[in-house]
Amino acid sequence: MKSHKTTLKVRYAETDQMGVVHHGNYAQYLEIARISWLENVGISYKDMEKNGIMLPVYEMNFKFKKSAFFDDELTIVTRLKTTPDVRISFDYEIYNKSGELLTTATTILVFMDAKKRRPIRCPKYVLELLGKD
Repeated sequence: MKSHKTTLKVRYAETDQMGVVHHGNYAQYLEIARISWLENVGISYKDMEKNGIMLPVYEMNFKFKKSAFFDDELTIVTRLKTTPDVRISFDYEIYNKSGELLTTATTILVFMDAKKRRPIRCPKYVLELLGKD
């Protein structure tokens, strides 16, 4: 399905004393990449929230293969796994500048009515934007 690349540089504050990225920062990396993916297909997360739709994370999994270090330029490839319904699922691959695969990850998010705090189906306009190539 649709994929998108996001590039970011590892900041010093994201590392430990050995210069290795702390695992807790990877959730933020995925969020940056996911929002960039949404924007790339024409979906504004901010507008979704203004319209009363939230996308909380339901599940997140990582496989750490190699370390990322301070000042590394990372490329995060984000792919939509399947057509969304109540849930939307993404696969991620994180590479360093040398093209080495560092981390793979998956997330599942749930479309939710912000006021009722209940799951809802994926909005029609999102499905329409995903159908465009």
